[in-house]
Amino acid sequence: MNIAWKEMKKNKGRFLILGSIVFLVSFLTFIISGLANGLSQDNAALIKELPNGQFYMTKEADQTYNLSRIERSTQNKIFNKQEHAVAFSIQMGFLEENDHKQKSVAFVTSTPSKLFKNVEKGEIILDRSMEDEGFNIGDTLKNNQFNGKFIVKGFADNSKYSHAPVAYINIEDYQNMYRVNEMQLIFIPGVDLPQEFAGLQGFSKSEFLNTISSYKAEQLSLNMIIWFLVVISGMLFAIFFYMMNVQKLSLYGILKAIGVKTSALFSMMWTQMLLITVIALSVSAGISHIVNRIAPEGMPFHLTFETTVQLSVIFLIIGFIGATLSGLQIKKIEPLQAIQQGEI
Repeated sequence: MNIAWKEMKKNKGRFLILGSIVFLVSFLTFIISGLANGLSQDNAALIKELPNGQFYMTKEADQTYNLSRIERSTQNKIFNKQEHAVAFSIQMGFLEENDHKQKSVAFVTSTPSKLFKNVEKGEIILDRSMEDEGFNIGDTLKNNQFNGKFIVKGFADNSKYSHAPVAYINIEDYQNMYRVNEMQLIFIPGVDLPQEFAGLQGFSKSEFLNTISSYKAEQLSLNMIIWFLVVISGMLFAIFFYMMNVQKLSLYGILKAIGVKTSALFSMMWTQMLLITVIALSVSAGISHIVNRIAPEGMPFHLTFETTVQLSVIFLIIGFIGATLSGLQIKKIEPLQAIQQGEI
């Protein structure tokens, strides 16, 4: 530890460059991770806020919930077996204010359940974001597919779907708008393994989220970038310490000649790696969470403490692997040969 710290103070420039690179890479990773989580919430908060369980749609729908139509008889059979089961439907549409200004929303309706907002005929509950846009309780809204009018009865938190605010409406109003009698999906909370129901296909929450094409494409792209940055950080550690070790071959040879063990040399390198990474990660994580607090309301950015810890641990592991791989040459150093190479 003492030798490692003395070397870092002597060669401040080199280690400062590495620390700056680790800071920039980790900071970019935290920011992209926050955007990925934010977009995930903005795209599918309606589903993510539900407890773990199983989703069911018809097999003929081919994992496209819009094409799913669950027969009433099948729905009743499931309800008889599962008292907490709920059937629901989602359909993209729009609402129109009195000034004919239109707002895109995701209409959601469900059978009576604590998991969804239940409203009476002619009523509507909107996502909280629409309150920030000027919508108020008591407002009257229209839809050209609906014969009547909707009266805003309240607002719900974390109710977004496909980057649109959710609008909860009554089942009869939904059926009147879209001319359907069947529900699209059935959700059974608290069930880990899918059960067999004739004509239906089961999905866990994560599997169902991946059936949403926009969600899957967004998350796959952003996660690929995150892991690419993590791999880059490991390569940077390996390259940096490899170059450092090449320059210190004669020093390592002298240290070995006077009895310093190879394990002690590795410990010195790991200590340097750990100090650089912890300092860089602490600064980047701190700034990232400041960004998380000051980010504008409309910006889909959500960085949790758990995500920060997970990514930090991954960076430490990658840094350890990269430094260790670059240090394998230390084990092969012969004291006399290394000293002679340093004299040339």
